[in-house]
Order: sequence, then C-alpha cells, then structure tokens
Amino acid sequence: MTSWSSLSEAKQRSLLRKVEKPARYTGGEWQSCDKRDVFFRLQEEDRVRFAFCFPDLYEIGMSNLALQILYATLNADDHTWCERFFEPASDMREQLIKENIALFSLESGTPLYAFDIVGMSISYELAYTTVLDMLHLGNIPLRSVDRGERDPLVVAGGPVACNLEPMAPFFDLIMIGDGEELLSDITALYRKKKQNRMTKRDFLLEACRFDGVYVPAFYDVTYCPDGTIDTILPNVPEAPRVIQKSVIRDLNKAKMPLAPIVPHLNVVHDRMVMEIFRGCARGCRFCQAGFTYRPMRERSFKRLSDAAHELFQKTGCDELGLLSLSTTDYSQLSELLEALIPRAEKNHVNLSLPSLRLDAFERDMAEQVATTRRAGLTFAPEAGTQRLRDVINKNIVEEDLLQATEVALRNGWDRIKLYYMLGLPTETCDDVDGIGDMVNRLIARWREIPDQLRPRRFFVNVSTSIFIPKPFTPFQWAGQISPDEMSDRQQRVALALGRNRRVNYQWHQFESSVLEAVLARGDRRLADVIEKAWMQGSVLDAWHEHFRWDIWEPLLSELPGGISFYTRERPLHEIFPWEHIQIGVQRTFLEREWRRAMEGKTTPACFEQCSHCGAGKYGSGVCLQPPRKADEKGTKT
Repeated sequence: MTSWSSLSEAKQRSLLRKVEKPARYTGGEWQSCDKRDVFFRLQEEDRVRFAFCFPDLYEIGMSNLALQILYATLNADDHTWCERFFEPASDMREQLIKENIALFSLESGTPLYAFDIVGMSISYELAYTTVLDMLHLGNIPLRSVDRGERDPLVVAGGPVACNLEPMAPFFDLIMIGDGEELLSDITALYRKKKQNRMTKRDFLLEACRFDGVYVPAFYDVTYCPDGTIDTILPNVPEAPRVIQKSVIRDLNKAKMPLAPIVPHLNVVHDRMVMEIFRGCARGCRFCQAGFTYRPMRERSFKRLSDAAHELFQKTGCDELGLLSLSTTDYSQLSELLEALIPRAEKNHVNLSLPSLRLDAFERDMAEQVATTRRAGLTFAPEAGTQRLRDVINKNIVEEDLLQATEVALRNGWDRIKLYYMLGLPTETCDDVDGIGDMVNRLIARWREIPDQLRPRRFFVNVSTSIFIPKPFTPFQWAGQISPDEMSDRQQRVALALGRNRRVNYQWHQFESSVLEAVLARGDRRLADVIEKAWMQGSVLDAWHEHFRWDIWEPLLSELPGGISFYTRERPLHEIFPWEHIQIGVQRTFLEREWRRAMEGKTTPACFEQCSHCGAGKYGSGVCLQPPRKADEKGTKT
C-alpha cells in the first residue's frame, strides 16, 4: 500500500479537496507533538512508536479526555512517540481505498502498519466494527493469530475493556483499569523487547506480571450444552487465573494534560477539561463506570487550581469543564468555584459542570455558576416514580428535582434537560407515566414563581434511552425488555408529555440498544458475527445515519438461541464471560445489591457509610476518609 507521507504535497492537496472537513486529516494543531527532529536520532531499538487509535471520527475522538491524558503521558517519555489515528469519514475512506493509501497518522503521515504498538481506545460497544475497519485500512491482519512478528502489537483499553470478550480474538493484549501508568510500563517493556529481540509471545508472557494486563490467547473458554459458559482458565502458568485491574491510588500524581491539543475545527466538546475526581461513591445500580472506577479518588484543590491557571494560559478555549461522574460530590467544590470564577471571568471563560446531582444543586452553587455564561443545565432523575428510583438506588426524591429547577429558574436559567431510562428492572406502566407527571409538576413549579423572579420563557428537553444491562453492575443479571416493549414505552412517554409547547421529547432508536446489550454481555462466539457485520458494510454503528440493523439482525439471529440468549435475565449462579476479570467490587456485593434492588431497598453513598463492596483493598480515595455528616441543609459535608 502507498503511504500518505510518500505522496507529493500537490497529490495530498488534491485528495483533501475532495472531502468534507479536510482538517480532520492534516494534523499540525496547536500543541500537537511532532518529535521527528529528535526521535529518529535514537537507535531503532531505543524508540517505540505508539499509534493511539480512536475508532470514531476526529470530532468525537478529540473530545475524549483519555486521548489527551495518554497522549501527554506517552509523549513525556523521550523514547516513545505517540501519534493519533481516527476513523476517516466515508468520503475520505473512499479515497483511501480508491488510491490504495494506508490509514495514516496525523502527526507524520506514517501508515498504521509501520508502528510498534497500535492502541485502540474503546469507549462504547458500537465501535467494534470500526476497530476492525481501522485495522483493515491500516493494512494490519484483523486477528491476533494471523499477525506475525513484524506486525504491530495490537492492544485495547477504555471503559468497555472490562468485557471485551466479543473482540478477544482481535487483540494481542487488553488493558483493564487505569491506563496511565500501565501503558508506560507496557511501552518500556516493548523497548526491552526490541533491545533483547524477544518474540511477541515472550513479550506477552512477561507483560502478564503487570496488574491490568489480559492476554486473551492465554485463556481457554469452554461452554455448557445450553450455551452458557462452563470454564475460563489460563493455558500458560504465567497468566493469572484472575486479572486484577490497574489502579492509580493517588490521582494527584497522575498526569494531567495541561497543554492539550487545540483542534483546527469544532469538535463535540470544544472546551478545556479538568478531571476533578475519578470514580463515584453513589452506587446507581445501572451505572457501569460507577462500579468499575471505584474507589472514588479526588484531586486536591491546589492541584486543580494550578492546573486551571495553566489551561487558561495555554489553550485560548472559552469553556472549562469540571469533569467527573458526579461533580457536585467533590468535597471542595464551593472553594474551587470561588477560586476559578474570578479567573474565568478575567479570561472570558465559561465554567461547565456537566454532571450535577439534583440533591446537591443549591442556591450558592447556582449563583456561583451563573456569574459566567449560563450553559444549559442537565439533570438525570432516571425514573419517573420514587419506587423505581429506589430500585435503581438513585437516592433522590422528586422534591430534589423541583427545588433544583426552582433554584436554576431564580438564577436565570430558562432551559432544563432531563434524562430518563426506559425498561429498568421492575418498571411498570405507572413508572413510565410518572415521567410525564414529573415534567408537568416541574412546569407548574415555574408558574408558581413570581413573574419578576423567573425567566419569561421556560423549556424542558426530555430524553429517554433504553436500559442496557452492563457487566460489573448489580443489574448485570437483569434482562432487557423486548423491542416491542421498547416502542410501546417510548410512545407512552410521548403520549404522557402531550403536545405541551414547553416540552421537547427525544428518544433513541431502540435497535442500537438491542445490539449494545448483546455486545455488552457477549462472549467470544460473537467475534465471527462482528467480523461478518463489518465485511457486509457495518461501520460507525454509533451514528444513526450509519447504523445497519438490516445487517446485524440476521447475523445475530443465526446464533444458537438468537438475540434473546444475550438479552435474557441471568440466574445468579451463571458464569459470566468476564468472570476472570477483577475490578475491585466483589461479585457477592453485586449479588447483594441485586437482591436489595428487587426489594426496593436503597444503599447509602460510600462517603456516608461503607457498604464493603471490595474496593477498599486498594487503600485509597474515599475508602480512607471518615463518613461525611449532613449539615442543617441536608448537604453532605
């Protein structure tokens, strides 16, 4: 195949003129890393070329915080050069195939097959076929067994890595848990491999000593006659029976991207980002990230304050997002806002708090945030009735939503977005109807506020998604409702909301939710299905305009047991495809939470009372802190 870097500048320009948004492919952004002048002075065995691949379009990938973190971490090492790859849009993909050009890096135009390590950062299951497409466009054999010593090492990580069994045959190595330190260990070991001329197998055997390293080829899976899993066992002595996740215990010592790449074009989240803490203490029973990233670990006030100052100086962005799974749970949020707001105003920067708890959005916080530009507020009640909110352990009441909305309205917001899930375990028609009832009471609360103290207009955007059972959650045993039920419940919400001009209702196509549910709890037998779907044209499945249910449905239906085998409710004794992965939270705890959910019982947040989930073994974060007490407002302090 031809490499992009070997083309003349005139030929490159000619091809870029044929596609939309050519800046997706040119590189050279502010603060991107070009090491060509110094990197190639090193001996070949002393340098590692790492291809960071995000299996989606540039606009999505450049909004991903993990990309910025790992890019900065790897490029801080003189012996490693990390370059970026994204899935090309259909017009550019067509040009690459037509001209026989290999997928190339943004930094140097080097083809994917020329790198030492190809790292796929996978954030969602619907990216699986795109992973295969990037490997194919990069002229790399898809399956690990077909790659030789001269082919790149293909690794994967990201939020879905805790169950990548459907993709196991395609990866040489999978990283479980926090990636910053682990990835540096892997690149250092790879340099040793080159220096000592180790085989790929010997490299993988040695890599098994690191927490968080999973080599799928070193494990055999057997199945029962009914199709369920019988055993998952290592086939080499070096591979641990259970893979422990990698954990950064002190987040203050973890790399922060203080000179992030500034894209040439608008991306989905066009802003600076600071991760104020990692993990979550709340325990919503449907939330995979809330359990897999335990324990909750905070960055210090000083670390964040200093980081914000540096970001203001180095990016020129007009928005700073304080990122976490539940921003209002940061123990020093009020002090942090007090420190950041004057500097944000001085630099004409808006502060964004994307993850707000309804029960923690109070007047003082609203007044602080309102001093910068008012972005829309998003709240997630998740369910329409208190009964169902207790089942999912949301630990909020309807009055929390009404009070939070009133606080927002009195501080100038005129638009609220509400997220709900349909198909949650034990959901009834009354729970679905409760969504409309809640929205109507919310609008009534707006009308109760005196005219001079409320915005003249008020709009509510309601969004529903279909519940998807995920690994390592108390709901991993739950079934997913049928497509007919999905459609009925979406229509029921639309009917409950009526034709109120103040309400806009959006829902997702349910077919993609079915596919996501199959892949999320899937096993290795799905690898053939994924490859066939890609061969028939399925790529960028997370995009509505690219999703091809007409390809996926017949392929999934050919499986023994069909789609329903993977979307069914699971008995408590069943062995899951991810049974050999340990993310800290114990299975016994998840079983206990599943039973409590069926009884409608709630469990307190970690900072209120330890529930002995198992994450305490890491000896960090909230697990080391005394319980917070409630002040006179009911706020945890």
